[in-house]
Amino acid sequence: MASITIRNLDDDVKTGLRVRAAGNGRSMEEEARLILGDAVGAGAETGDIVSIIRSYCGPTNGVDLELPPRGGTREPPSFD
Repeated sequence: MASITIRNLDDDVKTGLRVRAAGNGRSMEEEARLILGDAVGAGAETGDIVSIIRSYCGPTNGVDLELPPRGGTREPPSFD
């Protein structure tokens, strides 16, 4: 795999990348890889399996389910 260095990156862009990466539970480097991959059509296939799963089931893509309140316990069955 190749690597690149990006010089003269605007501070606001770096901050935005850091915030976006943290919101997605990824490192800045992984977030940048995914953004660049999407921009050139490579998609999420270039990421590791955890990143791919998070892209489908992460905190921003999940389903919020309401849990019913817990009730009292039932009486155990009698085998008399």
